[in-house]
Amino acid sequence: MNKAKEPSKEIAVSIAPWLTVRAGIKAIEFYKSAFDTVEVYRLDMPDGSVIARLAVEGAEFWVSDGALQNGQLENLGGDTVRMILTVTDPDTIFQKALHAGAEEISPLSEGHGWRIGRLMDPFGLHWEIGRPIE
Repeated sequence: MNKAKEPSKEIAVSIAPWLTVRAGIKAIEFYKSAFDTVEVYRLDMPDGSVIARLAVEGAEFWVSDGALQNGQLENLGGDTVRMILTVTDPDTIFQKALHAGAEEISPLSEGHGWRIGRLMDPFGLHWEIGRPIE
């Protein structure tokens, strides 16, 4: 009886959102410009689509082109997702995102123990950019 070899290092448990967009390469460039993300992993597909794992100061998320069905992104049966990006300096990141092409939904303000604002990226996804107030 063969036993599977034990992994040599522990795997950290994490949850990473996977964002499906119409223009993966443009989305990756937007997130780099807006949120100072870095590419951790990237797979360019022969059909021109892309899958990438990005990180903002170590916080990871995935981006890929979505499968189209009748001109619409594939519906995976879930509800709308809103991303919350917690950073040390939300004012700077919020302004960078607006400059990179995001649309302001709610300006940065303080309430409920947070300094936070909401924007929509060029791909229709909503992001709340903020930090807890000490």
